[in-house]
Amino acid sequence: MKPRHLLLATLAASCATTPALAQRYKATIVRTEQGVPHITARNMAGLGYGSGYAAAQDNGCVIADTLVSVRGERSKYFGATATTVVGFSDAPNLESDLYRAAIADLPALRAAQAKTSADNRAIMEGFRLGYNRYLRDHPEGFGPECRGKPWLKPISSDDMLLMVNSAMTLISSATMARQIATAAPPNAPKTASNDLSFPDTAQNIGLGSNGWAFGADVTANKRGMVVGNPHFPWAGQNRFRRLHLTIPGKFDVMGGGLVFMPTVGIGFNKSIAWTHTVTTASHFTLHELKLDSADPTSYLIDGKPEKMTSRTVTIEVKDGPPVTRTLYATRYGPVAAMPSVGFGWSATTAYALRDANQGNLRSGDAWLAVARARNVGQVRDAIGKTLGIPWVNTIAADAEGNAMYADVTAVPNISAAKAAECPAPSGKSPLARGQGVALLDGTRAACDWEVDATTPAPGLLPLSAQAVVIRRDYVQNSNDSYWLANPNAPHAELSPMLGPWGVRQNLRTRSGIAELEAARAAGSIGPDKAKALAMANGVYAAQYLPDILKICSTRATLAETCTALAGWDRTANADSKGAWLFFSFWQLAARIPNLFAVPFDKAHPATTPNTINPAAEAAILTALETATQQLRDRGVALDAPWGSIQFVERNGERIPVHGGPGSAGVLNAMGSVPSDKDKPFTLTPYHGTSYVQVVSFGEKGPEAESMLAYSQSTNSDSPYYADGTRAYAQKQWIRLPFTPAEVAAAKQGEAVTISE
Repeated sequence: MKPRHLLLATLAASCATTPALAQRYKATIVRTEQGVPHITARNMAGLGYGSGYAAAQDNGCVIADTLVSVRGERSKYFGATATTVVGFSDAPNLESDLYRAAIADLPALRAAQAKTSADNRAIMEGFRLGYNRYLRDHPEGFGPECRGKPWLKPISSDDMLLMVNSAMTLISSATMARQIATAAPPNAPKTASNDLSFPDTAQNIGLGSNGWAFGADVTANKRGMVVGNPHFPWAGQNRFRRLHLTIPGKFDVMGGGLVFMPTVGIGFNKSIAWTHTVTTASHFTLHELKLDSADPTSYLIDGKPEKMTSRTVTIEVKDGPPVTRTLYATRYGPVAAMPSVGFGWSATTAYALRDANQGNLRSGDAWLAVARARNVGQVRDAIGKTLGIPWVNTIAADAEGNAMYADVTAVPNISAAKAAECPAPSGKSPLARGQGVALLDGTRAACDWEVDATTPAPGLLPLSAQAVVIRRDYVQNSNDSYWLANPNAPHAELSPMLGPWGVRQNLRTRSGIAELEAARAAGSIGPDKAKALAMANGVYAAQYLPDILKICSTRATLAETCTALAGWDRTANADSKGAWLFFSFWQLAARIPNLFAVPFDKAHPATTPNTINPAAEAAILTALETATQQLRDRGVALDAPWGSIQFVERNGERIPVHGGPGSAGVLNAMGSVPSDKDKPFTLTPYHGTSYVQVVSFGEKGPEAESMLAYSQSTNSDSPYYADGTRAYAQKQWIRLPFTPAEVAAAKQGEAVTISE
């Protein structure tokens, strides 16, 4: 293991340089509090170079593991039956590798990359070379989990394309990874994995985020302000890191970005700030195919047979023979099979998936354009022109006092009329089953996506048909649809591909609206009030506790339960006693069909349903008894402090983690999994609050404060492995230095200059 003082020394090491004319790739890296890297270069190639070098220092093993996945080599290095995460769900390594092969159309990805800007290509190539430079010079600086392993390899240009494509398809193709990997014609040998159903996207992905943007009508200084709190995984490729990218006088942006991407994904410049939340829009469609009676690998389009393309791949397997499979695709995309729900590949019917984000290399230009924007109108134009934002809403504010919500992403251009005209020939409808999947007639060319001449790729929904709201008070989103971006001015209904409209809202949405409306009524909103709202850890479902306690008191055996719940402070703070008892109860109670006496009312979406239904009392008592017994069986006191149950360990140090289930209406959402020990029962965060920012604008530019809940580095030898988590545990924000003078004053250690 590399001692920490040696890792610190690498941060201060200065590399020899070649003559200036030969230095296409050159960057200077300055670290400030919690290891935030401020990267300065004279061009995009240099920025990418410094970004990649810093990424390797902080999260090199995560990137290396991601490369094993996107290359389709997990079976080779870790065995075929071990599991990995594809998108946000578990899958056997072999199925992961087959899925990666199915979407790895490198000629198409190279062509798509060639159409992007020179700046995007340069920053991507620079990132690759910067990562490789650190690997070459400091292989001992990688974390112990990958240091010296045969799968720790340099990044190729194609690897960069595969990583970006993997990120773009996280909430489209990746949700159907196993269904794509195991699809086989009816005459092919069957495997145990052939019998798959539709993925439960909401349950398995569990993505969340809160995004608020305030305009001049409500802010204390009459300028814009943004609060961003994305809820993302605490491990794996979808972790955030903080970074600051500067080309003096030309480009200056700071914020958070995924560890394997060179750019800032959520952040700010001198004039605008923005964040993202996962959208409800659909980014792929399924197409029901009628097959040629003589050949189950040919399908009919307007009565004419069209042969599927096929590709035979061989997957190397650790400690086992190679596995050879044939993968099939159609004009729409790969074949996917879900036999257990009637969507299998039979002699007459098959299903193909078309993904709006497959090959979306435009994303790099989208985020570069956002980083250059000077107001929210330019942000709108940037994401609308590129349609490169893959699957997240954009919430932004500018120094002029404008606030914007934009559900503008790569979405199939399917209107309500087209969906009605093109049902699947069989009459099946997974959308009606609540799966959130649009199923179209794949036998008619006219039922494919509409082509609009204004879009950068054929078949995408144009900016003019997507949801954009610009206001001077506020906009918000907590992963419900565009409908209530501002609850006082509901948005008109748009294409069904943008998600549900006029439906019951999740408890985080309702909690956020309630908090924002109350804060607004109490006066102007400034950064301190915004920070307090973001980390208050209130539990929206606790409003029903008085009625629940009345019901609880009717059963003598629940006396201890009633006492613990009555003493609970209604928060998910680390010192909150009884929180786990309520969360365990609510997980059961929320499923009671008749829980509420007042049903959802579209005219009052932020406050309905409400009022505990007397008819549900028996079910509520059962839920209370079950939750109580669960805690007792696990050896947990009913009034145990929340932080004694939910915590992380960093090099033997136990750090309590506040925040709780979004399903209970905790804005500071935190998803945790039980530890691998039977007793004492504990929970380990795996998904939730990550990079948090509150950005406002003063006379001299942005004023930003931030947290990174899981810290900057995944390397257990790094000084930045736990410091951010300790700060998050104490609700301690750090000021992000932005100007050269601020960075110089906050510098920790010596600057690093690298070049080649």
